[in-house]
Amino acid sequence: MHHKMVKKQEINSTIKTVIDIGGQDSKVIKLENGNPIDFLMNDKCAAGTGRFLEVMAKALEISFDEFAPIFIKTNEKVDITSTCTVFAESEIVSLIGHGVDKNKIIKGLIYSITDRIISMVERVGLEEPACMTGGVAKNLGVVKALEEKLEIKLIIPPEPRITGALGAAYLAQNLY
Repeated sequence: MHHKMVKKQEINSTIKTVIDIGGQDSKVIKLENGNPIDFLMNDKCAAGTGRFLEVMAKALEISFDEFAPIFIKTNEKVDITSTCTVFAESEIVSLIGHGVDKNKIIKGLIYSITDRIISMVERVGLEEPACMTGGVAKNLGVVKALEEKLEIKLIIPPEPRITGALGAAYLAQNLY
């Protein structure tokens, strides 16, 4: 029987702001000494979540993984004015129909998500160091856009998709 060695991850208690963008919701958490002191969550609609990006990727007929390289190499963007996922999808289909460059649409979509997250960050208050968790942290385009707009460097854990689960397991381990 062969077991894979798992390296114990250090818990970074110096983090002051967590930006968590998952498939179904997005959260901004302000921490003090590793404990949450303020929290804001968007779970009312898909806009500003991984689901939003998935729907848009399907509308653009590209894979989710193509977003980051396109964002990085594209200089201009098209503003996506719809904040609702359904309306944004219609807006994209219309833009494509008018012959607008898909890459500019993608860059606009990424900024659309980051603008929603930044408004949440502003309400909670940004303090550094800040980290980003959730599956969308694997999308380098969104990470770069957030860093650019917030003018900070985000810490990304090695497995951002499971950070919440790891935290729950860690707490459970120490409770019993």
